[in-house]
Amino acid sequence: MASGFFAILDDIAVLMDDVAVAAKIATKKTAGILGDDLAVNAEKATGFLSSREIPVLWAITKGSLINKIIIVPIALLLNVFFPVAIKVILILGGLYLAYEGVEKIVEYFFHKSKPVQQAAAEVVQSDEEVEKAKVKSAITTDFILSVEIVIIALGTVLDKSLTLQILTVSVVALVATVGVYGIVALIVRMDDAGYKLIKNSNDKGFLSKVGHVLVKSLPLIIKGLSVVGTIALILVAGGIFNHNIDFIHHIFPELLTIIKEFTLGLIAGLLMVLLIGVGKKIFKAFKK
Repeated sequence: MASGFFAILDDIAVLMDDVAVAAKIATKKTAGILGDDLAVNAEKATGFLSSREIPVLWAITKGSLINKIIIVPIALLLNVFFPVAIKVILILGGLYLAYEGVEKIVEYFFHKSKPVQQAAAEVVQSDEEVEKAKVKSAITTDFILSVEIVIIALGTVLDKSLTLQILTVSVVALVATVGVYGIVALIVRMDDAGYKLIKNSNDKGFLSKVGHVLVKSLPLIIKGLSVVGTIALILVAGGIFNHNIDFIHHIFPELLTIIKEFTLGLIAGLLMVLLIGVGKKIFKAFKK
């Protein structure tokens, strides 16, 4: 009886060791997309009042966890019964990411900014709605990025047992959420940490200087993340098209991958912005 119990423990230990090795390989494979995920979500989690940063980030994190709980079993089932659906979902997600990235660029360059008083009034009137919209957008984007993370992780253990597949993909999904949003939390609270260092050191000495650096760095980091996050959206979209559409994958093979993927994402995004813009105008005309 005792020997059987210890044999089970030994099997579990071997399985956990295999999971650790597989998860390490899968995490390396998903490192690029995790970096993009961090840039995109850090940009989406900023721009709120200090008192709302953590509640908003927690709402996005919970949404991300729910995304993973939905995606992991569906991905495993589709991989067994209907693998082609995974590619279709990824491509549709890529179109959404491309649209979101290019739409930001179009908004920045071509849409006139509103007068300060009007913009301020709109913010006051719809502050809660704006927050909900940003959280919803962040969770939607996270869903698409999570699909790609889960699919890439699953691709590294396709030749393994179903148990190992489930555990490995689950570990990678959990690490992705905790790691990405943990770092995002540190970024958005940089200024608060800086103010505390300045206050506790009475604005003197080395700690005070560190505090000032943290406070002054946050706006620059946020602006940088906004740019990097937009580029990441387009690159991820282009990467999805490049890796999942055979025709596209084999054209211009001599072109540098990053340039090819950015170009693909940019073209797809421009087409989506045009189509959605025309669709909105037709819908408005139909309503009138």
